Amino acid sequence: MPAPIRLRELIRTIRTARTQAEEREMIQKECAAIRSSFREEDNTYRCRNVAKLLYMHMLGYPAHFGQLECLKLIASQKFTDKRIGYLGAMLLLDERQDVHLLMTNCIKNDLNHSTQYVQGLALCTLGCMGSSEMCRDLAGEVEKLLKTSNSYLRKKAALCAVHVIRKVPELMEMFLPATKNLLNEKNHGNTQDSTCPDMLAHFRKLVPQLVRILKNLIMSGYSPEHDVSGISDPFLQVRILRLLRILGRNDDDSSEAMNDILAQVATNTETSKNVGNAILYETVLTIMDIKSESGLRVLAINILGRFLLNNDKNIRYVALTSLLKTVQTDHNAVQRHRSTIVDCLKDLDVSIKRRAMELSFALVNGNNVRGMMKELLYFLDSCEPEFKADCASGIFLAAEKYAPSKRWHIDTIMRVLTTAGSYVRDDAVPNLIQLITNSVEMHAYTVQRLYKAILGDYSQQPLVQVASWCIGEYGDLLVSGQCEEEEPIQVTEDEVLDILESVLISNMSASVTRGYALTAIMKLSTRFTCTVNRIKKVVSIYGSSIDVELQQRAVEYNALFKKYDHMRPALLERMPVMEKATTNGPTEIVQTNGETEPAVLETKPPPSGLQPASQANDLLDLLGGSDITPVIPTAPTSKPASAGGELLDLLGDLNLTGSPVSAPAPQIAQPSFLLDGLSSQPLFNDIAAGIPSITAYNKNGLKIDFTFERSNTNPSVTVITIQASNSTELDMTDFVFQAAVPKTFQLQLLSPSSSVIPAFNSGTITQVIKVLNPQKQQLRMRIKLTYNHKGSAMQDLAEVNNFPPQSWQ
Repeated sequence: MPAPIRLRELIRTIRTARTQAEEREMIQKECAAIRSSFREEDNTYRCRNVAKLLYMHMLGYPAHFGQLECLKLIASQKFTDKRIGYLGAMLLLDERQDVHLLMTNCIKNDLNHSTQYVQGLALCTLGCMGSSEMCRDLAGEVEKLLKTSNSYLRKKAALCAVHVIRKVPELMEMFLPATKNLLNEKNHGNTQDSTCPDMLAHFRKLVPQLVRILKNLIMSGYSPEHDVSGISDPFLQVRILRLLRILGRNDDDSSEAMNDILAQVATNTETSKNVGNAILYETVLTIMDIKSESGLRVLAINILGRFLLNNDKNIRYVALTSLLKTVQTDHNAVQRHRSTIVDCLKDLDVSIKRRAMELSFALVNGNNVRGMMKELLYFLDSCEPEFKADCASGIFLAAEKYAPSKRWHIDTIMRVLTTAGSYVRDDAVPNLIQLITNSVEMHAYTVQRLYKAILGDYSQQPLVQVASWCIGEYGDLLVSGQCEEEEPIQVTEDEVLDILESVLISNMSASVTRGYALTAIMKLSTRFTCTVNRIKKVVSIYGSSIDVELQQRAVEYNALFKKYDHMRPALLERMPVMEKATTNGPTEIVQTNGETEPAVLETKPPPSGLQPASQANDLLDLLGGSDITPVIPTAPTSKPASAGGELLDLLGDLNLTGSPVSAPAPQIAQPSFLLDGLSSQPLFNDIAAGIPSITAYNKNGLKIDFTFERSNTNPSVTVITIQASNSTELDMTDFVFQAAVPKTFQLQLLSPSSSVIPAFNSGTITQVIKVLNPQKQQLRMRIKLTYNHKGSAMQDLAEVNNFPPQSWQ
């Protein structure tokens, strides 16, 4: 059989292929030759064939038939064979395939080989694809090599030890003594590897040593072996800074020990090169994450401010993202860079533009609202369509929170509706109508501004809807010219009706908009005196409209004219001032951007046995749609525990549709099972002792267990205690647990013990759920989890159908 072609020749041949089909044909032909060679147990060219197979694998072609050949090469005594064999094992094998277990003995022999390069190959392979079984079997050999005097092997053994610890965390203590010695290494590679394992209590003792190493790095002179763009070993500096960040988090002593060195790194690092910017960015993250001094935090934010002036778009984006994370804790320091942040709104890069917009809204407060809104309204005029919805929503919220006057508030909202009316959220129209209704002294000014805004332009439907409502409500003020805030316009009753009729017949008007216009015309029948007959004629025409909604309105309005004309003035009189719903507590601390002020809210006690109407938003259809916002309290400080629990009236059979948030609140009688805890009898009976607990959710490090108890006062009530634990390395904050059950059940959630789930399973959150099951049906539940983790907002839905029979029978 002729000798197979060399790898270099194969690469050259494949590169000559003009089409994908031609390349595929070459690969298939060569794979057939390699298979034949493998079947004939050709030891001479096995290494060459596996090397070609690995190249094909990198091109995306299947190469799994070469797995056993890799094991044969690993067992060979030749170094060249072992090198290709181990490379093939790292590429073609992983812990999901049982074949890799056959390598364990070969790796063990090679870890004890007399040649350091063979030992290095075995360490690299184990550190790359070793399974937990392999790591457990070979950890002893890795530990021996970690203590060897050969720095080449120590570096590879340290990297391998990191992989072993990740696979088998309980082996961590085996390697801890060696890590302290590695920190004293002159070889930077070994020092860098020693910063990988994670055991807080042990490594916090080493903070002074880490600080000394970092200080030597930034103070040392030029070292050609470690220099990158004039900075000594930036990779090691970054790894030390990351480890310091972990060690200093929530620890006063460690944070104090590293404050000085962080200030030195922040002031002495060169910023002209990207390498220096990388170190400064890690320094800023460390300063913000530990319990650092206020001056040091200001220094970190100033570094991010300098990043905003960098020509590199990536650096500007990183700076904006970091400032957005810190703006709530260091608001005043970030405010100093407001002008630079606003300038980023003009950037051509859409990612930078979005981050700058989000940060700008976070910076708005009562002191700068006029200037910031001016910039954001200018941005709204010129930004791309994908930004308009978020920008309009942000302006609405900021204007509602910080408006210096009602006129300014109304002008701002109208400017948004004029500029981006088609992009505003659904509740913009009722919110603006409520604002106008409550601003009694601004009625004439507002209706005149809206009338002029829609003259000849009906493209912005929310604006036309608000204008139609206001003209119908305050049309008499428009005609009488009573506006004092600006020069009044001269408008006749017929001109007003012309506008509303134009809205009715316009092709751009949606069905909802036409409904607003027809109702406005009907209202004007009690405001105007000379055009009542014209109004009757218009209303009667739409009694035969093909739009069912419009037809129904017209028919009802016709009936008012004909049968109930004596009631028409009272039915169509001006809307009263609308009151906003207040919170349940007597005092609420309103947190603003950079300002905190107490707002005292008056509340009235609800009638005995009834829920107050203000708790209507506590009636939550969790599964009905994404537009319903959960309002279950998460922090124990926001509501007393004695008030805990919101009744979730969840409709349907776990396949629900949402009810509008704006629906009026029903008065719901308090079910007797909500008062279980007030009884003088024992709360839980002994039946619950035999109910097994279940794991309701276990994903991404978050685990939620359910334990069950049966109420003694009401056998139909099952009391479920949830315990949420976190096995990741970072805390989970702002944790909210919500639940939904079918309509045949009733469910009550009490207040949770906390909103933060500590990392490393060092603590749990508990929360009590009471479920009333009068029909003794099988319990089913859908849960919704929201929390913040690693700087990201997380949300997940899950169904729990594995309740033990004892919990509901």
